[in-house]
Amino acid sequence: MLKGRPADSDSMEAPTGDAGIYARESSYLDRYVQLGEAGDRIISLSFPSQPEADAGEDHALLDRIDEYLQGVEDDFTDVTVGLTVPTDQRTVLEAVREIPYGEDASVAQVARMTPDLDDDDEDDLAQVREALAANPVPLLIPDHRVRDGPSAAPPPVEQKLRAIEGL
Repeated sequence: MLKGRPADSDSMEAPTGDAGIYARESSYLDRYVQLGEAGDRIISLSFPSQPEADAGEDHALLDRIDEYLQGVEDDFTDVTVGLTVPTDQRTVLEAVREIPYGEDASVAQVARMTPDLDDDDEDDLAQVREALAANPVPLLIPDHRVRDGPSAAPPPVEQKLRAIEGL
């Protein structure tokens, strides 16, 4: 597996600072990768069959995603994400973002990684699953690394992302 960019400040790929939608077709995924940007944050990432009509194609993050889909290791932890989800979901998704490239975790492990959640409490496990399903930026918050939870990405995309990382 090829190595990606080191996660230091010189290599950080910040959003462009503009608001907009950007999309690029991925032959590997057999669909588009589309992202939404507001100011200095990525607020959405999806995998539609067709992009928004006004989507641009030129974005540094789309270049990095293309490289990732070709096997270049990248954890995207340096990308600034703007989470527009309730606080209880945010804490779960922040924990999921800590799962390293090429490793996976169970829903129970994510509950243990999340402050104030108990992996023996069914309501807390349900909270983890709900947060995974509501993830506005799959791949950037790698819900595909949670082996027994839902992903916000379509199942074929989730399977391909897992395959890239050997999961």
